[in-house]
Amino acid sequence: MARIAGVDLPRNKRGVIGLTYIYGVGSSTAKQILEAAGVDENTKIENWTDDNVKFISKYIQDSFKVEGELRSEVQLSIKRLMDIVCYRGLRHRKGLPVRGQSTKTNARTRKGKKKTVANKKKATK
Repeated sequence: MARIAGVDLPRNKRGVIGLTYIYGVGSSTAKQILEAAGVDENTKIENWTDDNVKFISKYIQDSFKVEGELRSEVQLSIKRLMDIVCYRGLRHRKGLPVRGQSTKTNARTRKGKKKTVANKKKATK
């Protein structure tokens, strides 16, 4: 099993798909990495040689911010927005969508499970 950047890559997947299991590596970056390593995109990870794995691991480490380093940078960026009390920071703090999406009916992912609010009861005569 290939272990790159602290992530166990799935053995039975194509290289270009397997590399996307690493946080911070998308499909275009994965293609770029495999091209630099001289490995075919369609080669399964279990067929990679040890030299290929070492080169890819070193290339990713030298060229990209991935996994923990990238996660901490993203969290620090969000914390900075919250500290300077800008609009985006307030949206993060309230747990609402940050990029202008509608929140009247949608946005359940950010807002969480629906909380039903009961109507006022009419006074009886």
